[in-house]
Amino acid sequence: MNYALKASALALTLSLATAASPAWADFWSDAGAKFKGVTLHGVTESTPPSNYIRNVLAPEFEKKTGIKVDIETTSWDQMYDKAIKDMEAKTGIYDMVYIEQDIIYSYLARNFLVDITKTLKDQPDLKAPTYDDANFTSFANYFKDASGDLFGVPMEAFLKTYLYRKDLFDDPKIKEAFKKETGKDLKPATTHADYTEIADFFTKYGKDNGMELWGTTAQAHTGHPASWYEFFESIVPTFGVYNWGIDAKNNYAATVEHGGAMNSDKAKAALKYWLHLRDIAPPESTQSTWTETATTFAAGRVAQGLIYGENAAWIASDPAQSKVVGQVGFALPPLEPGVLDDAKAGKGYIGYYDGGAFGVPVTSKNKEASLLFLEFIGQNEVQPDWAIAAPRITNTATFDDPKVKEMDVKLGGFYTMLKDEGKLFAGAPPYPFHAQVREATAPIFYDILTGKIGPDEGLDQMAAKAEEELTSLGYRK
Repeated sequence: MNYALKASALALTLSLATAASPAWADFWSDAGAKFKGVTLHGVTESTPPSNYIRNVLAPEFEKKTGIKVDIETTSWDQMYDKAIKDMEAKTGIYDMVYIEQDIIYSYLARNFLVDITKTLKDQPDLKAPTYDDANFTSFANYFKDASGDLFGVPMEAFLKTYLYRKDLFDDPKIKEAFKKETGKDLKPATTHADYTEIADFFTKYGKDNGMELWGTTAQAHTGHPASWYEFFESIVPTFGVYNWGIDAKNNYAATVEHGGAMNSDKAKAALKYWLHLRDIAPPESTQSTWTETATTFAAGRVAQGLIYGENAAWIASDPAQSKVVGQVGFALPPLEPGVLDDAKAGKGYIGYYDGGAFGVPVTSKNKEASLLFLEFIGQNEVQPDWAIAAPRITNTATFDDPKVKEMDVKLGGFYTMLKDEGKLFAGAPPYPFHAQVREATAPIFYDILTGKIGPDEGLDQMAAKAEEELTSLGYRK
């Protein structure tokens, strides 16, 4: 057979082989074939990143694999309650659950979650070629156990930053009034004294000029954990009190008497500072969680505030939801002297690095299919549009995507701050007793907010209650 005939025969053989092979376009259709007809059920908080999963990524995954994904988005407290009860009762209702960064340690201690690293190593046929947990930012470390195995695929990560109204801060008339009243130039605050002065000024300015304008936000709900979190995760660290004021290396001491800092002078100063801000904030602040502070800022009712990053970008860029588009500036939170140095030295942090991941409960009836979905949402390929639609970045490559860079410019460097300054922030401390201590101390905290007890006495009681709970749980000896 001459060369031409050989080539022709080879081409025919390859053509026939191709025609006879399954019409699987890639890894996803191949891996998903045995799960076609399966419906995965997930529960998460109703946030912009979660809604993107439900509305965009889940339908894309179904197209590629034939696996249907039903994502239930609900309130934070309902999401948390449903996930925990399902895993405790081992009912297997949910195949995927949202894991907030601050609760992961409790879940690991109770063996609630599938070890993603181990499973993909033991079952290499499940490992997608486009998935690699080395692609994640350092935020993924919060979802690993002591041996470095991953138990949740990060799906949102953001800082709680200082937002301010550039249009107000740059207004000549307002700048002149501020200078006349304070003797200072109006600019974003770097200290708590400056922040308070600016907040006082704008609340008075709004009142004097008949404006619906106040000087600051305050996430100060009198019966929701959001206020407890605002204080312990966002306020006291800026005063130099870290890890809730509990010293894990000192027998989990919380009281100053035993070497803790929950009721320290710094903590008490932080609480009085924050309560003053609450008092000069919009009236809705006493019923505001992380959601309402964002809508308050977006409505143009405040001059400045600490806002979770999941909301910051839409406030700055979405005219359908925000009245202050193009008028939002971003800065680091105001700090006491020495706190920034602590953060740079790795001895402390300046605020909350928030976010969450999707994990697979060990009680799931569809663990393998669920892991495929987690790998799908963890790919570099799906991240850029997600980062633009919802201000979150979990993969390092996302920072360099042209579309994300363009959006970063529109947002005044919001993503650049996350990339460059993220190391100065921290997630919640690695406490498996997180929820128990929060629940034990929160009623006292709410009594402080409603005025039933003074701030100093209240923090003394909270620190003592924390130690009592830690003793009951077996952490304090």
